[in-house]
Amino acid sequence: MPFDIHRGTNISHWLSQSEARGEVRHRYFTRPDAQRLADLGLDHLRIPIDEEQMWDEAGHRQGEAFDLLDAALDWCRELGMRAVVDLHILRSHHFLDAEPRLFTDPKEADRFADLWRDLSAHLRRRPNDEVAYELMNEPVAKDPDDWNLVARVAYDALRAEEPDRTVVLGSNRWNAAATFDALDVPEGDSNLVLTFHYYLPMPITHYRASWWPGGKYDGPVHYPGQPIKPHDWDALPADMKQLLAAHNTFYNAAVMDRDLAQPMAARKRTGLALYCGEFGCIDLCPDPIRKAWYRDFRTVLEAHGIAWANWDYKGEFGLFDSKGNPTVVVEAMLK
Repeated sequence: MPFDIHRGTNISHWLSQSEARGEVRHRYFTRPDAQRLADLGLDHLRIPIDEEQMWDEAGHRQGEAFDLLDAALDWCRELGMRAVVDLHILRSHHFLDAEPRLFTDPKEADRFADLWRDLSAHLRRRPNDEVAYELMNEPVAKDPDDWNLVARVAYDALRAEEPDRTVVLGSNRWNAAATFDALDVPEGDSNLVLTFHYYLPMPITHYRASWWPGGKYDGPVHYPGQPIKPHDWDALPADMKQLLAAHNTFYNAAVMDRDLAQPMAARKRTGLALYCGEFGCIDLCPDPIRKAWYRDFRTVLEAHGIAWANWDYKGEFGLFDSKGNPTVVVEAMLK
């Protein structure tokens, strides 16, 4: 059977982007959580994992983290869900890095491939129709050919171990849809899925987000339409206008659809499936706007038969908030 997915979510801040260990990490994602997601009708989970959680600096496996990953994959099997294991952050690469060592030190590409060889050795017993491997989250090479070269090293290492495993491959610069034309897709491999992420327009999806410079804006926002209306824009200081100028353009479902032109062309060219492995709108954005944004983007994805996993299960972008209560995302995406 093929690796067939449609609707999923990201289990973020568990085996990735978290300092929690021990009992706190065990409690963060449990079988009842997986059951809850299966009951919502989701058919897969994207599970981000970080190098520093899974391996020590000498490359030895961290047993507790591998046990947790195994438990999640077992729950998926029991509940009829599939899983995408996403190597999210490396010691040599973070999606907010200016110049990741992964693209400047040739030894790091080999280390990256070695991580996948070790993951493959651990996971290859799992059926190909249950678990897929995502090479790396959101590469940020200055030159897209640097990502193509590094990705190929890891891809070739994986294919030598598992020729039939589904491998998920994404474009450069945060897996942006607008960089798909620069992605080098290995030819003749039907067990590939092409992935992109979507967080546009940023003044809506990252409204007041502390890690994005434009998040300093906390005035009124709008969707659909121009995120910041002219009368609010005119009142902004010059430095804020400079931060936001490229992002304050008209958005609606039709614009979202046009934004996917490059991934759609890649699917037509290669015959490979598309996967939107991340998208979301922060909970600091007013709920009616969030709901409209999610509904529009879901409509666009499903009209094109593109599988998706929202960012994320619980938290600022979540299906559920930090207290476990459903958010407007559940209604917009799953009802």
